[in-house]
Amino acid sequence: MKSAQDIFEELQSLDPQNPGAWPLYARIGAIVILAAAIITASWFFLVKPQLEQLKVEQATEAKLRTEFETKQRKVANLDAYKDQLAEMERSFGSMLRQLPSKTEVANLLNDISQTRVASSLEEELFRPAGEVPKDFYAELPNQIVVIGSYHEMGEFVSGIAALPRIVTIENVDIKPADAGRRGASITSGNLRMQAIAKTYRYLDDEEIAEQEAAKRPAKRGRR
Repeated sequence: MKSAQDIFEELQSLDPQNPGAWPLYARIGAIVILAAAIITASWFFLVKPQLEQLKVEQATEAKLRTEFETKQRKVANLDAYKDQLAEMERSFGSMLRQLPSKTEVANLLNDISQTRVASSLEEELFRPAGEVPKDFYAELPNQIVVIGSYHEMGEFVSGIAALPRIVTIENVDIKPADAGRRGASITSGNLRMQAIAKTYRYLDDEEIAEQEAAKRPAKRGRR
């Protein structure tokens, strides 16, 4: 049996130009090494780039699939969105109808006064303030001061809430009525309520146009 030294010396003496004369073990080893080299080169130059390209294509496919599913859901929900929009428009129209026109404001203020009378409250002050224009409507704050019992004030607020037009009661301040006013004492149970009864009216097309026209020069000035 050849020693390792003998095999090493024999390998050194091999003629690379005549592999057919090599011993069997040398030829088998050369074939194995050559095959490994070919496989390694094929992996780095052929298979690996293809695998990387495959990963890119798979990522692109996943992205396109997600976009497709998102758009598909939007299309599937389009009818539902249209129904919701129609419902919102109906609700908005219903709310808009609760806002009086410019000519109806006086009647609404009278309704507030009648609600106060029906609640048996004494009116100390009812002072309309200036309008505050918004996008398509205007706020009409009214400073009110009324005197009466807690129960009567509750009836008044409930009556305001039941009006067919929108009226809000804000900045409410309730304190005992001053002694001597209305011939009553603090212990009589009378209270004084100060508040802002805020009504609203919608702006007509002409008023909205004027409001937009007033904003435009200000926008150009800011530039």
